[in-house]
Amino acid sequence: MDPLSEVLALLRPRSYITAGFDAGGQWALELDDLAGRIKCYAVVQGSCWLTVGGAAPVPVPEGACFVLPTGRTAVIGSAPGVTPARSSVVLDPDRSGEVVTYNGGGDVYLVGSRFEAGSPHVELLLRDLPPLMLVETSGDRARLRWSIELMMEEFREPRPGSALMVQQLAHMMLVQALRLALAVPARDDVGWFAALADPRLHAALAAMHADPGRAWTVRDLATVAGMSRSTFAERFRARAGETPIAYLARWRMMLAADRLRSGDDTIARIAGSLGYESEHAFNTAFKRIMGTPPRRYAAALGGRDAVRGHQ
Repeated sequence: MDPLSEVLALLRPRSYITAGFDAGGQWALELDDLAGRIKCYAVVQGSCWLTVGGAAPVPVPEGACFVLPTGRTAVIGSAPGVTPARSSVVLDPDRSGEVVTYNGGGDVYLVGSRFEAGSPHVELLLRDLPPLMLVETSGDRARLRWSIELMMEEFREPRPGSALMVQQLAHMMLVQALRLALAVPARDDVGWFAALADPRLHAALAAMHADPGRAWTVRDLATVAGMSRSTFAERFRARAGETPIAYLARWRMMLAADRLRSGDDTIARIAGSLGYESEHAFNTAFKRIMGTPPRRYAAALGGRDAVRGHQ
């Protein structure tokens, strides 16, 4: 798979709440239930404002889609400065598949989903993403617009299978929004997503993801990217926030953690498949990056064969 698909597969995003939201008048909600979650919504009528963390309020016009991927608390409302109510208090947590009317409705209408991430290391995977991704659904964004329109149709006229349909459409909406965000990255973003948005660095990342067990060198990866070694190393660090080899080591440990979680492989087998010549070298790298030895990590998650080591 390509790097974005692999990261999403490792995250295991599950549509937890997929709903419509119809608000009116002066209103604001503090989205205080996003820790370890991803929120993806589209504004299909009207407009609103978003404030993420301590950043300045951002207008979200009609036709825009936004992704809140880092789990940070955000405020959404009709205008900046409106005192927000806490969404965890005023919204029903079992509202999936419904249209929620707030403060009378009629002024702004959103559709989308909140995703639970199944990975125990969601923070490691999401922490480097931009706190807010804002993309338009007009113009050539036909696929994103199509999934949003179908989702609206399912809310308007529920039919057999609607619950599953809107969940699948929510996943499509999330992937399309991330694709569009990659196409127009912010210049000051830093992290694996920012590196993925750079075509040359994308090539190097794709090579690492395609063969994580290979003994990659910076020169090898620079050749894949079509750059000199020094230029590539400098550009990768500036965009990703870490060296290419540090990224590779961290990605290997993410893969290892996922396999330890499933409990289907021994530690020795995992180590060999990820390019480590000995189980000791793998154990050292895993503890340095993940903060705990692999055997203890597997035991804490209930891994079976990996806990026992060699079969």
